Amino acid sequence: MTTDPRMVKEARRIKSISFNEAAELAYFGAKVLHPATIVPAVRKNIPVHVLNSYKPDQEGTIITEEAPSCKNPVKAIAFKSGITVVNVASTRMLMAYGFLKKIFEIFEHYQVPVDVVATSEVSVSLTVDETSRLWDIVTDLKKIGEVNVEGSKSIVCCVGDNLRDIPGVPHIAFSALQDLKIQMISQGASAINITFVIDDDRLPEAVRGLHDAFFSKVDPLIFV
Repeated sequence: MTTDPRMVKEARRIKSISFNEAAELAYFGAKVLHPATIVPAVRKNIPVHVLNSYKPDQEGTIITEEAPSCKNPVKAIAFKSGITVVNVASTRMLMAYGFLKKIFEIFEHYQVPVDVVATSEVSVSLTVDETSRLWDIVTDLKKIGEVNVEGSKSIVCCVGDNLRDIPGVPHIAFSALQDLKIQMISQGASAINITFVIDDDRLPEAVRGLHDAFFSKVDPLIFV
């Protein structure tokens, strides 16, 4: 679906999507597929059909290596709530190499994966959804810089395989989110997504706003 229909009742069914798009959506919260589910199919280039057991007559969605061209820049919107943002700041980062390596080695040591990362000259912000070892991590991070932790955040991710090729996509997204405080933004690490971190209590508003902005008109070859 273009997003979780429990959040947006107008969500559309997607007829066709690429392996890369499906993997991004699964990683960032879409519940239909586990990120590792389609790995064997990707390796062997085997099309995957996702069907609805409650609607057995419906065609469902086909996942292939390359999805057909879509006029909509965004194919779907995924989200995860209950996210924690960790901010690390230090003037030692300025013109220094190896600083990011030290930060990620700490997360690796405690086996805590990181979702979204944003950096400036003297600070790094990143998100985690596993907090059982968070205070151990913070204790180690404080050895290399000032640390600030903010909880009750959500990740909202807009995914589309031609997202980068269509001008104005960030403008559309920012316009839809103009009344919200945006904690972090990530675009460029993946050519097919743009990700925002916002407050948990504004998640429904954000998802509905983005869905209205990107799916007011849909490509009939891709969406039902």
